Amino acid sequence: MKKILMTVEYNGANFHGWQKQKNKRTVQGELEEKIKILTGDEVKVEGSGRTDKGVHALGQVATVDIEKNIPLSNFKTALNKLLSDDVCVKSVKFASSDFHPRFNAKRKTYRYVVSNKRSALEHDLVTYYPHKVDVERMKKASELFLGKHNFKAFCASGATVKDFEREIYGLKITERECKIIFEITGNGFLYNMVRIIVGTLLEIEKIGEENILKAFKEGDRSLVGKTMAPNGLYLKKVEYI
Repeated sequence: MKKILMTVEYNGANFHGWQKQKNKRTVQGELEEKIKILTGDEVKVEGSGRTDKGVHALGQVATVDIEKNIPLSNFKTALNKLLSDDVCVKSVKFASSDFHPRFNAKRKTYRYVVSNKRSALEHDLVTYYPHKVDVERMKKASELFLGKHNFKAFCASGATVKDFEREIYGLKITERECKIIFEITGNGFLYNMVRIIVGTLLEIEKIGEENILKAFKEGDRSLVGKTMAPNGLYLKKVEYI
């Protein structure tokens, strides 16, 4: 038995998220189905984390245990021929038998893209946001998120976790033509946390920096911004060292 580590890219527009679900198309399900065709064996693909319906990935990390002795280059080439056009295995390598893509992850980076220009070609890939924003104020307010905080207010209701403390290592905001790109790196993220942080920063003139600080202390979801749409969100990178 060998464990193969894959870096996977996908357009989430036509997937019901990462996690396998009955009678629904998911990334995990697609990979398992195609690897079964390739190897002839039932397999389970483990991911570094779940992405929701409509969310994309540039660097999702996943593993699969296979019994057959297939050269890595052949495995990648053959699997990509079987996969649909909206999912692609970018790289493969062997991993130790005790490696787990979720439990061993140290840092994750998410990207969120908003555009003030409506586009028929990019509507699945960015979130259309035609409202005027103060980018410089957003950049300054983004510094409030750095470090360890209680992010309960930035988590969707119904989350089952008990520990809401997370550490943010970096939050970068850049402008590129009609787009604003947010990149957030942390040791872990709560459900919808990135989408709520972006929603808060986009509405910083309405919400105010003092309510961000208050939200850290009180955990009150009503103090911060809305949950942005999934289509602007990308899992960019997962780091293990």
